[in-house]
Amino acid sequence: MTTPTPARPPVTDPQTWRHELAALRAREKAATRELDAIAAQRRRLPMVELPEYTLTSADGPVRLADIFDGTSQLITYHHMWFPDSEWQCGGCTSYTTQFTRTDFLRKYDARFVIITPGPIEEALAYRAKVGNQMDWYSTAGSAFGADMGAPPGGGFALNVFLRAGDTVYRTWHSDGRGTEQLSHTFPLVDVLPYGRQEDWQDSPPGWPQSSTYAKWLESKEIAVLYGPEGRT
Repeated sequence: MTTPTPARPPVTDPQTWRHELAALRAREKAATRELDAIAAQRRRLPMVELPEYTLTSADGPVRLADIFDGTSQLITYHHMWFPDSEWQCGGCTSYTTQFTRTDFLRKYDARFVIITPGPIEEALAYRAKVGNQMDWYSTAGSAFGADMGAPPGGGFALNVFLRAGDTVYRTWHSDGRGTEQLSHTFPLVDVLPYGRQEDWQDSPPGWPQSSTYAKWLESKEIAVLYGPEGRT
């Protein structure tokens, strides 16, 4: 049984293609300007002073202020964690595996780390198994994750903080699809002719589509691709 050929975009001449691209580009530029305006509003958000929190690092207890590692700004991704599970959330695992070189943030006086409610020993073992290269910290025994919108047994979240001496302020928070803007997975997929191929999307008739998450990498696949055996 042969697989049916999926529908394709119509073929046109170069002049018509450039005309259609120019029309799309006008919308893309408008979206870029809107994102600039949103970023400007974000820079003007008020902030909230936080109490002192103690998390756990690979080397033991660590204050939240010390996780900045000398920088004044900090981004945290709160990774979902399922106790007694060999494989953690595929979405979180796939998302955080994207970030392999974040030292450029030092030029901006910033750092990006992973926070999880899982015990630090288990979290670090999982990090190694899936080939994650970020620094991980545990909120086990701390209210930090719950206070930042990612309680044990809950979902994922992104938070941003500003430090002044030993005082830490919370400046921004997002979750759900709000985290997409800090990734490259979906921006790359979205420029493909067939896009994400998820059935909720507005696509022309005949475009290949499947259920949401169907094409997302599972944690096991990430371990095969990027884990210790995959890197050799």
